[in-house]
Amino acid sequence: MAKESKKYRSKGFSADRKQKNALTGFFTAISIIYLLPIAIVIMNSFKANGAVSTKTFAWPTADTFVGWANYIKGMTFGNYPFMKSVFFSFVITVLSVALILLCTSMAAWYISRVGSKLSNLVYYLCVFSMVVPFQMVMYTLSRTADRLKLNTPWTIPIVYLGFGAGLAVFMFAGFIRSIPLEIEEAAAIDGCGPLGTFFKVVLPMLKPTLISVGVLEIMWVWNDYLLPYLVLDTNTYMTIPIHIQYLQGSYGHTDMGATMALITLSIIPVIVFYLSCQKYIIKGVAAGAVKG
Repeated sequence: MAKESKKYRSKGFSADRKQKNALTGFFTAISIIYLLPIAIVIMNSFKANGAVSTKTFAWPTADTFVGWANYIKGMTFGNYPFMKSVFFSFVITVLSVALILLCTSMAAWYISRVGSKLSNLVYYLCVFSMVVPFQMVMYTLSRTADRLKLNTPWTIPIVYLGFGAGLAVFMFAGFIRSIPLEIEEAAAIDGCGPLGTFFKVVLPMLKPTLISVGVLEIMWVWNDYLLPYLVLDTNTYMTIPIHIQYLQGSYGHTDMGATMALITLSIIPVIVFYLSCQKYIIKGVAAGAVKG
């Protein structure tokens, strides 16, 4: 009996191992498929402009390789400095994400702890905003932003707060509901007011969700093209996506090599940030969407 039991355990272990290896191979193939477009963009950023269109998937050769020429051309194209666009993208991203994280985490805490009909209505309105297409409101939004003087890099974060609140409130509220209320009651007994309880007790426990929401919002704001294009004065303020779009000459001619180079430069900061924070993303998503 002992030998048969050991034999069955061995077969079960072997089957589990084969299943894990199969899943590993399957997801590795999916990862390669997702990484392939990025590799093609980086590869084409070192090719001559004509070769990008005619030999898109070919490896650079001695005839098509141009080194760093595309990067230099992209950064010096036109009268608008590329580093100025990087600065405005950085300012908009940092201010927008900071505002979203602070305001939505406080709102989610209030919604989760009060539990009134009004707070539940606000919560469902935030969730509903995630399914409203941006194209439905973009024209009225542009007019409203102009009237309220929200058309600068220092004021457009208020607009981003409105569009980014839905997902953030949803994830924060789900996590906060999993926090025992007794912890906050103990803080209140020790003399903490509402703000002290939030910043000293609740906010530190929100770290996984803060990082998860922060990564998602940074990727959205940094790569966003349509909202800054509609709201900002593009003659004065250009973000990186708008700057890339202006790499066009007469009659719609586009320098694809320089475009690929600037796209590569624009995705590097987001990739570095994502890789450094990826271990918190699954924790935050699971905590915000499952618990509660």
